[in-house]
Amino acid sequence: MIARMPLVLAATPIGNVADASPRLREALATADVVAAEDTRRLHRLTAALGITVAGRVVSFYDAVEVVRTPPLLADLVAGRTVVLVSDAGTPLVSDPGHRLVEAAIDAGVPVTVIPGPSSVLAAIAVAGLPADRWCFEGFPPRRAGERRRRLAELASEPRTLVFFEAPHRVAATLADLAAIFGADRRAAVCRELTKTHEEVRRGTVADLAEWAAGNVRGEIVIVVGGAAGASAAVEVDDATLAAAVGVLVADGVSRRDAVDRVAASHGVARRRVYAAATRQPTDTPH
Repeated sequence: MIARMPLVLAATPIGNVADASPRLREALATADVVAAEDTRRLHRLTAALGITVAGRVVSFYDAVEVVRTPPLLADLVAGRTVVLVSDAGTPLVSDPGHRLVEAAIDAGVPVTVIPGPSSVLAAIAVAGLPADRWCFEGFPPRRAGERRRRLAELASEPRTLVFFEAPHRVAATLADLAAIFGADRRAAVCRELTKTHEEVRRGTVADLAEWAAGNVRGEIVIVVGGAAGASAAVEVDDATLAAAVGVLVADGVSRRDAVDRVAASHGVARRRVYAAATRQPTDTPH
């Protein structure tokens, strides 16, 4: 029986090449197959590391993940070592690879990891926000309406939230966060982590939205304090509730449903949200 070699999930530097581990260097140099999200980036990385990939290099990005998985699984079953790398950081984190991992596990192929750089963990570490409990949301929906609806669902999440975002959408996403989470929610925008122009901006989402209205460039991670954090301990004000309802109504949600969603996400009485949205007085204490 042919011994089944492992599928190796290898973390690559997110900016500073010196963060490459000795295990990564060895794995890339000795693998039978290297599946890379971007083969050009892989070749630039190996050139910078001064190593040569002796095995076969294949592309493995979102659009080809389905068709690439069966032949790579066949390689693994045949006893070949396959190393999977993304453009940067740890594979599968908002990157392709889940189908291949699932297929390997189902086929009884060992799956292992070479840990290393991760922009998610790096951002959590430097954001200055609670890091004992957090959740990763990846990229928010691109369409404004879908994004706002998703943020409304997250408004009462007590854990610190981590998002990826494209530079040209950062300002809009932060503005939506200010409208839906409240302008004073604490956050951090981490840009170009570990690279020459690394920058971490900390403040309220409203302040950060104003800053991002300029020309923001580079790889972006947004970290937002949870609803149970110190910054959210103050009860949400009526203006924030009304703004959140207004955002949803503008996106085609009925006022009734918008009021229900905002009340549920912020954990406040429906009648208070309705009163805030319609500028009616309320006897709810606050």
